[in-house]
Amino acid sequence: MVLVSLLFAFLSGALHVFIFTMESLTWTRPATWKRFGIASQADAESTKPLAYNQGFYNLFLAVGAFIGVGLVMSAGAGSSPAVAGWTLIFSCCGSMLLAAAVLAFTGRKYLRAAATQGTMPLLAVVAGLLAVLQ
Repeated sequence: MVLVSLLFAFLSGALHVFIFTMESLTWTRPATWKRFGIASQADAESTKPLAYNQGFYNLFLAVGAFIGVGLVMSAGAGSSPAVAGWTLIFSCCGSMLLAAAVLAFTGRKYLRAAATQGTMPLLAVVAGLLAVLQ
């Protein structure tokens, strides 16, 4: 279960780096703002500062997940680095999962995005709990 959790934590981080790229780097490109349901170029321009900021939240969660994966992979089970790694994985992937839940409760039109954003962190957390509780 350890490898399953680490794989899903890594994939969760990779997805959140992709989301960061869209929100913070390519937000005003039509292909990006249309994906997020923004109605016009003018709306994309006016929401750019919010998206930029939100993108960095996603990047920081991804970096935390990556560091957590690296610490667990490089440390012996039960060591301080492994405990720190699991803490980062549970914290970062748990935050990703909770953000997906908030998105899902925002409205039915966001359910697909919430499922995309939340499935891998959910699997990382569940597999991680099974791994550390054995």
